[in-house]
Amino acid sequence: MQSILFIVFLPLLAAIVAGLTNKAAPSVFAKSITTGALFISCFLSWPIFLGFVSGTAEAGVVPVMTWVQSGTLTFDWALRIDTLTAVMLVVITTVSALVHLYSWGYMEEDPDQPRFFAYLSLFTFAMLMLVTADNLVQMFFGWEGVGLASYLLIGFWFKKPSANAAAIKAFVVNRVGDLGFMLGIFGTYLVFQTTSIPEILEAAPGMTGATIGFLGYRMHTMDILCILLFIGAMGKSAQLGLHTWLPDAMEGPTPVSALIHAATMVTAGVFMVCRLSPMFEAAPVALGFVTFIGAATCIFAATIGTTQWDIKRVIAYSTCSQLGYMFFAAGVGAYGAAMFHLFTHAFFKALLFLGAGSVIHAMHHEQDMRYYGDLRKHIPLTFWAMMAGTLAITGVGIYHLGAGFAGFWSKDAIIEVAFARGTTVATFAFWMGVFAALLTSFYSWRLMFLTFWGKPRWIESEHIQHTVHKTPEEAGEDTTGGYHPHESPLTMLVPLGVLSVGAVLAGQIFAPSFLDSAAFWSGSIFYNEPLIHAMHAVPGPVKYAALIVMVLGLVGAYWAYIKDTSIPGKFVEQFRYVHQFVYNKWYFDELYNLIFVKPAFWLGRQFWQRGDVGLIDRFGPNGIAAVVQRGALVAKKVQSGYLYSYALIMLLGLVAAITWVLF
Repeated sequence: MQSILFIVFLPLLAAIVAGLTNKAAPSVFAKSITTGALFISCFLSWPIFLGFVSGTAEAGVVPVMTWVQSGTLTFDWALRIDTLTAVMLVVITTVSALVHLYSWGYMEEDPDQPRFFAYLSLFTFAMLMLVTADNLVQMFFGWEGVGLASYLLIGFWFKKPSANAAAIKAFVVNRVGDLGFMLGIFGTYLVFQTTSIPEILEAAPGMTGATIGFLGYRMHTMDILCILLFIGAMGKSAQLGLHTWLPDAMEGPTPVSALIHAATMVTAGVFMVCRLSPMFEAAPVALGFVTFIGAATCIFAATIGTTQWDIKRVIAYSTCSQLGYMFFAAGVGAYGAAMFHLFTHAFFKALLFLGAGSVIHAMHHEQDMRYYGDLRKHIPLTFWAMMAGTLAITGVGIYHLGAGFAGFWSKDAIIEVAFARGTTVATFAFWMGVFAALLTSFYSWRLMFLTFWGKPRWIESEHIQHTVHKTPEEAGEDTTGGYHPHESPLTMLVPLGVLSVGAVLAGQIFAPSFLDSAAFWSGSIFYNEPLIHAMHAVPGPVKYAALIVMVLGLVGAYWAYIKDTSIPGKFVEQFRYVHQFVYNKWYFDELYNLIFVKPAFWLGRQFWQRGDVGLIDRFGPNGIAAVVQRGALVAKKVQSGYLYSYALIMLLGLVAAITWVLF
């Protein structure tokens, strides 16, 4: 149990050492100490998780120190270990350790490697603090730490204006969600008079039906609290409405994308909802809201993923869509299925991001898939790794054989449980999940076909042209331009291999524990056993719905990008406005710019020009300075240097003094 202290604090210690030494020591020092610390944390995390799988581990709390004692508000810094924590520990430390190792090769030429590795380890520590929290304040501490570290990582290349803008956007959008999260924490303390998570969850069922005054109305207490808490999750997990930061976060280095978007930051919201699941079970309106937002995000992000050309943006919108699956699973009451998809998603999404980074590395930092093609012959190891990730995310598997890739077990379970739930909003989520599975298959295979099949289109890339110094005219029929893509170094390929194993086997091995074992969860989440039984009893067409649409998506992508490559152009021409709407991300950025950004800038200019400059500065420091300056000019004229002028002034002063005395 005490090993949890090493798991949590080793990344912090490594981040401090790497950050303070920075360039005073060789880069290999910072890389070694941070990577080593993460692998130690990873090796210590897996026995804890496997102990809960086998039933030999017990939940507990490890105290760290006394933190706050102020009146009735008391809470300590303590690390909670239960099944939910154990799942998150292996996800976070495994992906983070592999991302650290991968970064040895990917960031090899960067001059600021110590700073980068320090940020990575700091981010990991903040996430570990979040998932081991025993009270809401400690969870919020980790929550904000993750936000800070993500800002530093997204804007790591701070000399790029686009990276700075993306970092600020992520920070600001998350602050909007965090305001809701803070209000939810404040309200929870107001109602329960404690921030202790176990005490709150124990008392939550007794609050069913209770009301509270909010914004001048009487509303159900638990619905209000859970909706406010979920708004925080919407920001951190990029759900519809607060999702706009996630695609722009691709401006950070690719290892950052894998760390933030696969296993850590974006899953914080899902973890929080599952951790507080007894609260949400007492709030049916809030659960309906979670289900609807998750389902809407699922289909919204999937539509955008079908039109993007940047390989990292396709995977980013895929992340947004998969998070929608997790949330609507939690919304229908299947918290185990939500956490199972979080678990499997971490492996195949980290694999896809790191595989994309390997492709970008091979293609001299080109990210536009229109300039790829035929890469499977040149980078075969990367190709097979991304193939494993694609088979996992699209959910390839067959029920009657009891075999399938990771996404087959978790995503299909979510679709089935939504159907089994049977409510109106759950049925809506079911159909959105099936349609999103179709689009997921289409954009995933589209990415594979554009990248690894077809003729090389490299010469059209500006990045490649700068390398080979050949124009398309000079190259003639050679569409490669003489450029030879190269396989990534071993430090990048080893993480791909490890994650491929997870993408292939994680669902197969752990499905019984996550989905069918109340003993495995042992009270760490609300486990709805009747709903799980109903999930297994759904009709055959429901069980095979995801597989059928996966095949349809595969056939559609093959036909459009391999068989007849003129189809996408014809489709865009036929449905120009629909394509333009989806390609421009449903115009959310433009809408927010019109409603929020421009008015905010206008208001800021008014306060600056009229309030600050026109009023405060004019009559404040500038006004006083002007009075003193003009007074000095008048006084200067009195200093003429003539004796009779001074005698006259003295005489006038004497007359004034006598007059004052007499009258």
